[in-house]
Amino acid sequence: MGIIIEWERRDGILVATLTGRIDGSNASEFQKTLEAGIDPGDYALILDFEQVSFISSAGLRVVLILAKKFNEPGKDFRICTLSDPARGVITMSGFDRIISVHESQTAAVDAVEKIRATRS
Repeated sequence: MGIIIEWERRDGILVATLTGRIDGSNASEFQKTLEAGIDPGDYALILDFEQVSFISSAGLRVVLILAKKFNEPGKDFRICTLSDPARGVITMSGFDRIISVHESQTAAVDAVEKIRATRS
């Protein structure tokens, strides 16, 4: 697989730090791996793109599928720390207008925690 995923869980917030390329050759495996890493108790998923060197439309499709899974009440989905190549694709595709994008992992986690606090 051309993408490595490192997981970190913070009180129901699942952070997946991605490294490598996401394209048609590995998008299906990327999706399966991400979905397998999600626990029922995870109310938020943050994808960190800092080390992503390339993302194709197949990779964007996976991001959209995951965003939809976390679009139900009490769930949250965000992406953060976009590398220049990922930022270009995310911006050109308009995904930055439908998915919350943050400059850092800390900012994304803080935003999720703030929303969670207002819901409690």
